Formats: sequence, structure tokens, C-alpha cells
Amino acid sequence: MSVVGGSREPSDWAVTRFGRHADRLVVAIPDQLASAHARAHAVHLEARLKKRSPYGMTLAEAARENLADMARELDEAVRDVRGYEYAVVNGHAFFPFKYADRPKPLDGARLAANASPTRRRMLLSHGPQPQEGLFPLDDDLSTEEYEQLHETFEALGASTKLVCLFFTADPENGIHAIHWGEAHLEPDRTFTWLYSEQLPVVPQPLA
Repeated sequence: MSVVGGSREPSDWAVTRFGRHADRLVVAIPDQLASAHARAHAVHLEARLKKRSPYGMTLAEAARENLADMARELDEAVRDVRGYEYAVVNGHAFFPFKYADRPKPLDGARLAANASPTRRRMLLSHGPQPQEGLFPLDDDLSTEEYEQLHETFEALGASTKLVCLFFTADPENGIHAIHWGEAHLEPDRTFTWLYSEQLPVVPQPLA
């Protein structure tokens, strides 16, 4: 990702995936995450709790909603997956994920053990696959789990590819770093990145 004279320019990878929207996305995505942080920070202050769960939960939902609104503004698709809206631009769905509450290298990202089955199924059915076949089936994957995986596949769109949008953030400092790219979810809940690049972070003044 290059930043020239204060402007944000899309990479060849971004242009290949998002076409004419690539220019808009490299500007809009950091803005949308900053807005999501502002909403989550307001909830954090209102809750007056030592624990940061209200911030994290609000940030996750606000990020999805803001990205969905962004897709609508671009006249692109928004898909409902079990009650949650996901932005789909030029056939690529965004998977926003806060992987740490402090600055941390991307290769340290790991899906939480209590992450929803839907999120895991999205990563498995729409992310890059290291082996042949529609889904990477584990030996212990039951028929019901397979059917749920296929249900998620159909909900998001059979030809839709997943773009991982990973970031770190905390209530006091906001968004620290933003990465997007293509990652495969491993059995140990870590990620193997086929491609990644960093997006700029916009100023996020606290109220």
C-alpha cells in the first residue's frame, strides 16, 4: 500500500479484486473503522465498566454495519448471514475482525476459541482453500456441520470470495493498524496469509 502526498492509492491486488471501487475503498474503509470505533467508544463510556466487552461487541457490530452501508453507497451487494449483514463488493465479501486490543503483528492473529460457528464457516467456505474440493473437510466434521457450512456458502453467494479485514484497537487509542488480504483459517485457529497489505489509519479524536 502506498501513501503519496497524503492520498491513498490502491495496490494492483486491490484493483484486481475491486475494480473501479478500489480507489474508494482504500479511503472509505479506514474512515468506516474510525467511525465504528467512535460508536464503540461512546458505548464504553456510557457503560462505565472496567471490562471492555461493551466496546468490543459494539465495535464488531458497528464495523459490519458501516461496511454494509459503504457497500450500499457503492451500489454493491449486502448479504444477510444469520442476521448479520456483510458487505460484498465486486464479488468479494469483507470479513472484519479485531484480532487484538493492542498493537500486534498480523502473523499473531488467531480466531478466538469462542468465535461463532458462522464466522468459522465463512472463513472455511469462502476463504482460500489449500486443498481440492468445495470445503476443507476435517475427519470429524459431521453431516450436520457440513450442511451448516453449505448453508453459509449459499447465504453469502456461491461465487463470493472472502477478503479478511483485520485490525487492532482499544477504547483509549482507537484503531492501531488495519490489514486486508486473503487468509486461510488453520485447524489451530491461526491464519496462513496468501496475501496481505496494510491500510492507513485515519485520526480518531476521542470525545
